[in-house]
Amino acid sequence: MTLHEISVGVSRHAIGYPDDTLVAVGLGSCVVIILSDASAHVAGMAHVLLPDPSVSRDASNPYKFATSAVPALVADLTAAGAVARRLEARLVGGASMFAALMTTSSMNMGERNLAAVHDSLRTERIPIHAEEVGGGWGRSVRFDVAANRARVSSVYRADVYL
Repeated sequence: MTLHEISVGVSRHAIGYPDDTLVAVGLGSCVVIILSDASAHVAGMAHVLLPDPSVSRDASNPYKFATSAVPALVADLTAAGAVARRLEARLVGGASMFAALMTTSSMNMGERNLAAVHDSLRTERIPIHAEEVGGGWGRSVRFDVAANRARVSSVYRADVYL
């Protein structure tokens, strides 16, 4: 039974335990990275805004960027009792919210964020368990740490469980 709901805002992160549900709302091009170790009953969520520091004036927050959020989240989770080799990822977001305004040859921010997250997970050797990404619609996600399961909600769409 979940006792605590922890909201994870843009460029933020949280570590959760069995009594926790990690929540991120209003995802567009942002990507939420959920890493979990089901055996240790611990999970982390990072709400990534940008692919890497080259597209920002302020690079001081590692959870703002896909390239630094993954290793930072791994470090926080291992400090909380997770075993790095048991971590698995779930990804949510990375939408193209304004595709009609873009040229066909340009890569949108959601795609750039997803590519950077995939690269970072590959570098850390973390398998992707499931994804609910892309498209042109927003999402919200709730990750129940005890159940090791995410529920992704979108307006006018059925919930998706990861």
